[in-house]
Amino acid sequence: MSLFDLFKMGGLFMWPLLVFSMATVAIALERAIFIFRNNLRLDDLKAETIAYVRRGDMDGACLYLEKRSARRMGAKILWTMMSNRTLSERSLIEKVTETQAMSCIDTLETGFNFLTALGSLSPLTGFLGTVSGMIGAFKSIAEATEVNAQIVANGIYEALITTVFGLIIAIIAMVAHSIFSHVVDSFAAKVEFVCSDVLVELAVAGKKDAA
Repeated sequence: MSLFDLFKMGGLFMWPLLVFSMATVAIALERAIFIFRNNLRLDDLKAETIAYVRRGDMDGACLYLEKRSARRMGAKILWTMMSNRTLSERSLIEKVTETQAMSCIDTLETGFNFLTALGSLSPLTGFLGTVSGMIGAFKSIAEATEVNAQIVANGIYEALITTVFGLIIAIIAMVAHSIFSHVVDSFAAKVEFVCSDVLVELAVAGKKDAA
């Protein structure tokens, strides 16, 4: 039996499930491509930035980060920090950097809520299709002059198809959400450590200049 045959057997509720499946795949692919293109590595950015700071070449560090900020979230965050290094208090630098970091993380998390919603709606729609199919099956039993196992089995078989499709869509959506959330959470944690290290280097460089 082909997938198209199963789709037809599932009934009316297979259409919203088809829309949910297309949306899930589209969002998952878009987020995967977006995260891959933005390169969330931070170790090389941290090393180069600290090297510039230790040489006292703050403008060079800003230029290095600015050139990479279009495609790299980490570079954009560090560039914000370096561009605001002249602020009077460290807390102000941290605040500006934190705001930029939160903006970048929000951008990375775009679409995550939709994956969560699809992961919840798909099985519910599948169950609704199953209940609707079961109603049809019992209606057929009630109208039949002779009830046999085949009538009952066929009705239940068709009814459960929507549940299977709904659960498959939900699994894909939740797995994608979990993977992407782990990647973004890991990036956020690394950003905090990297920014802290760079701030320490800026403070040391500032003391040297003052001396």
